[in-house]
Order: sequence, then structure tokens, then C-alpha cells
Amino acid sequence: MTAASARLLAVQDFLKITAKPVRWQESFDKLNNCTIPGSRHSLSQQDGCLPVLQLGSDSTVARDHIRLLGVTLSSDLSFDRHVSIVSASRLRQLQRSRRSLDTESAATLVHSFVASRIDYCNAVLAGAPKATTNKLQRVLNAAARVVSSTHKFDRGLSRLLHTELHWLDVPERVVYKLGIMVFNCLHGQVPQYLVELCQPVAGVASQQHLRSAAQQLLVVPRHQLSSYGRRAFCVAGPSVWNSLPDNLRNPIIGGNSFRQFLKTFLFATY
Repeated sequence: MTAASARLLAVQDFLKITAKPVRWQESFDKLNNCTIPGSRHSLSQQDGCLPVLQLGSDSTVARDHIRLLGVTLSSDLSFDRHVSIVSASRLRQLQRSRRSLDTESAATLVHSFVASRIDYCNAVLAGAPKATTNKLQRVLNAAARVVSSTHKFDRGLSRLLHTELHWLDVPERVVYKLGIMVFNCLHGQVPQYLVELCQPVAGVASQQHLRSAAQQLLVVPRHQLSSYGRRAFCVAGPSVWNSLPDNLRNPIIGGNSFRQFLKTFLFATY
């Protein structure tokens, strides 16, 4: 038995002892979900025969996708299924009731039912292909049309999104989320396991003499696969941080000011 299997078995035994019968079954159902990540080519080599994880007397069959903290994880890490679920928003219901709502109320409802779903855990889309983010962008565009009471083929969509509504596009929303996460890591406002993924160049003895050490840059670890490795937070987070201007990487800047300046910087790219 591997160390990981032993830890999972210990969690299973702990839940059996401490949880009530109904809650134990719910907890075990969540624990009983697993997926084996890999490229589409390597997954196709399995011929549909997914491995089985044995935990004591219970067995777990790997699935093509699982749902974890509201995010649907596919075995190929494409997040296509997650994006499809997020894209199934309540825009049609809002469109039907738009005539009875003023602009402020419509914007509040769109933010609650659409924008918040797009922004939730969107850091997992770091490095995602444009075909994936475009699906969410079309939902965001439609939401902007609902708020402004304009039609699909009306002109001025970019001005509507960026100037009037002050909304970032989906790729920039991902960059914004990653920037906030790295900022929190550098200020110790997140769990330690995330803090350890954001290592300043100045903290590496062999690189302290480099110019990047004085520029508050972070170490970007080497990765093998551009389709997977560059999307990991330990790579995507420092990469986004290093791409920010010097004034945003200033260690004395406050959290509110950083969010404001970061959003202004991202809007300047349009």
C-alpha cells in the first residue's frame, strides 16, 4: 500500500467513526470519486478500461470527470465540460423579465447569476486555449446585451463591455484572479502550501545577484508539457506576476490599491 492510499484509508476510517450514518455516506460518495489525469492520447490507450483504486474493503473506479468544489474536472484537464456547465446560465429567464427591470436591477441579477459563475474558480482556466475561453466570452457578451437592452448584432460591444459596464474579458479576468492570488501568497494571506509555490528570486541564494531579484520577480519553475505544465499555478501564477509593471510588484502597495491598479493595467491593454 502506498503512502497516499494509506492516508485516504485513514480519512475513510476517521469519517466512519466521527460522522453520522447519513453524513458518512455523503462524505464517502465524495471521497469515492476520482479521475486519472492524462493526455487524450494516453487516455485513448486504455480502451475504456479505467483503473480501480482499492481502499480497504471499498473500491473506487476512476471516472472521466468529477465535480470538486463546484469545478468539473475532466481526465484530460480540458475543462470543456466545466465551461459547458458554467455557460448554461439563466440568461434566457433574465431576457424575458428584462422589460420589467431597470438597468441597476438587471446589472445586479446578471452579476449574481452569470458573472459570478464565470468568475468562480476561473483560475483553473489559466493557459486554456482560446476556443475554451471564447465559450464563456460569448456568455459574457450576451449578459452585457441583457443589461444594456441591446441586440446581438448591434455595434459597439467592446465599448459597452469595457467603457460603460467596466467589465474585463474572460482571459483578463483569469489574469486578474491569478494576480490577486499571487499577491495574497506574497503577503501570507493564503494557506502555506500556496505560499510555497510563489518563491521570490531574491530568496534563491544562487540568483540574488541577478537584476530580477531587485525587481520583485518570482521564480518560474521549468515545466515539460506546454499543454499542462504551464497551466499549473506554480507556473501560471509567477508568470502573470512577472508580466506586471514594476509599480504593481511594489511590496508596500496595499491590497485595495493593488486590485484597482491591476484592473486599470488590464483595461489599458484594450
